[in-house]
Amino acid sequence: MKNTTQSAAGILGQIAAIERMEPGKLCVIRQGPQGPFFNLQSREDGKPVCRYVPREQADVVRQNTENYQQFELLVDEYAQMIITQTRQERLAGKKKGPWPSSASRKRNLPA
Repeated sequence: MKNTTQSAAGILGQIAAIERMEPGKLCVIRQGPQGPFFNLQSREDGKPVCRYVPREQADVVRQNTENYQQFELLVDEYAQMIITQTRQERLAGKKKGPWPSSASRKRNLPA
């Protein structure tokens, strides 16, 4: 399990290294004479939200949305790793079921 712990710590380190993120997708809404116009599409409280993104901020917003996607992948990977570890530990410790059999329960009933 030590490798799993080291990997989990590494994933948490990668998550902590993400300083900026923005959920959503950066989209070109139209082309203008000086270049494209952008908006950021996302959901908040289950409702679609679109925000205009100035052309000069598009590269930063694109990087921030990529950071968010990376964050989600890392969180999913970490969660799956911990779930697997938890299940392995539980099954390794399971020599006998925690519940007595129905026959032993009947024997222990007061007469």
